[in-house]
Amino acid sequence: MPRWRFRVQTQLNDQLAAVGMPTAFDEGKADFSRMTTQEHLFVSRVLHEAIIAVDEAGTEAAAATAVVAEATSARLPSFVLTANRPFFFSVHDIETATPSFFGRVAVPSAS
Repeated sequence: MPRWRFRVQTQLNDQLAAVGMPTAFDEGKADFSRMTTQEHLFVSRVLHEAIIAVDEAGTEAAAATAVVAEATSARLPSFVLTANRPFFFSVHDIETATPSFFGRVAVPSAS
């Protein structure tokens, strides 16, 4: 029997909307107020990944699904920021000023 491994990653938004839950993805109509009333949430993405591997020792399989919810907010005017030079960045909590991440981008044109 040949050894093989299969991995698939997909986004399920369209499929879930098609089988009856389009409102959850609608920023204006979604109602998750039973989860929280502090923010108006909607589902922005549902991601799914599955892996199966078969070899001489047997079969191993796993799957995971993640639901990404976002809060609606006032639309800000858009602008273009061109970062075409090396720069430093910091991600921090505004209330406590506690840093979470620091980083440096040495070559902004690289992926």
